[in-house]
Amino acid sequence: MANNSMNSIIANLSLPNSLEQVRIASLPPAAYYISDFITHEEEAMILDKIASAPKPRWKQLTHRRLQTWPSDLINNKLMDAPLPAWLHDPIVPRLKSIRLSESPDSSDIFSDSLHQTPNHVLINEYPPGIGIMPHKDGAAYHPVVCTVSLGASLCLNIYKSKDDGTLDPNPVWRVLQEPRSLLITTSALYTDFLHGIADITEDVELSEGTVTNWNLLRSPDDFADGSNIRKTRTSLTYRDVMKVSKLGGKLGFLQKK
Repeated sequence: MANNSMNSIIANLSLPNSLEQVRIASLPPAAYYISDFITHEEEAMILDKIASAPKPRWKQLTHRRLQTWPSDLINNKLMDAPLPAWLHDPIVPRLKSIRLSESPDSSDIFSDSLHQTPNHVLINEYPPGIGIMPHKDGAAYHPVVCTVSLGASLCLNIYKSKDDGTLDPNPVWRVLQEPRSLLITTSALYTDFLHGIADITEDVELSEGTVTNWNLLRSPDDFADGSNIRKTRTSLTYRDVMKVSKLGGKLGFLQKK
């Protein structure tokens, strides 16, 4: 196969040989999109684990709910504890297995982070019509965000601020995230831009000219009519929290199992 083919097979998936093969070229360096990062079976297993989590694990917001693993952040600090096995495997090893480029000495996406691996997962559940306002993730994390989408597709909007510091309400880019996909955002996209999800029940005006990762989609024909009817979508956001407190390892009872 040619060098730009996806021929690294893991768990019946064709993964890229390097992230450079799946870079979203029209976005500022650097963002990457892998349409098939986990299998149907893995998706179903993870969704089942999320649904069966103890009720105290859920944090109920006004219109949606979330879980944090292994714990919430306190003053931008994470209690030291491992991720549960179902959130670690297969996703973390798979993330670490893909190099940035095809250079023999190329490293993985977390090689420059403090712990060289993600240590925190935020699980967000988005029912149809519910999104999240434009925001930045903040200074608690290494500037690499890996988001695995489960259950359904939706558009992530990326915004920039005006010269006077106020938010331009019109997104400058849209990224369509399919179920079982992985989106990685880094560097300037993390530090200089905001991201959010619109409170809508249908994504419209979807096309090669309006969706920045159109050429990397698994099934662009699914959106040939320019629309995506929202269903409940769950996201897994993997990041490396830079400050970790060893207190968490000694006081395991503080963490919700």
